[in-house]
Amino acid sequence: MEGGDAAGLQAYAEELRARFMRLQGDALALHERARAVRVTEKSRDGLVSATVGVRGDLVRLDIDPRVFRRPDARSLADVIVETVRRASVRAVDEVVEIFAPLVPAEQMRAHLDGDLETVLAQLAGQMLGEGGQR
Repeated sequence: MEGGDAAGLQAYAEELRARFMRLQGDALALHERARAVRVTEKSRDGLVSATVGVRGDLVRLDIDPRVFRRPDARSLADVIVETVRRASVRAVDEVVEIFAPLVPAEQMRAHLDGDLETVLAQLAGQMLGEGGQR
């Protein structure tokens, strides 16, 4: 190996190391932003308000007392479930957007959905140079 090649490889290795360190720092900051995600969604009639956290877990539920003017437990339950679902979808969208600089959207969505098969297939494709790279 010639001196120039070794120096070039050393410079490339240092560049990769610096990039990795920068990405690691960015990832930690993005992780903190993602952990703070809270999304509030209102029902279509405005009588139910649901706030979810980053994982779609319900952290607050507000029900307007006017809902009791038409007591219908099944309808109220359906409205709550739908409102929480819409808030959860928005929470996932926010997390995907937060991590967009580091992780492709499809890969992040698969990860958040717990779709390990898709995540591993995407990573394998990236390692083999089959697209999906950033």
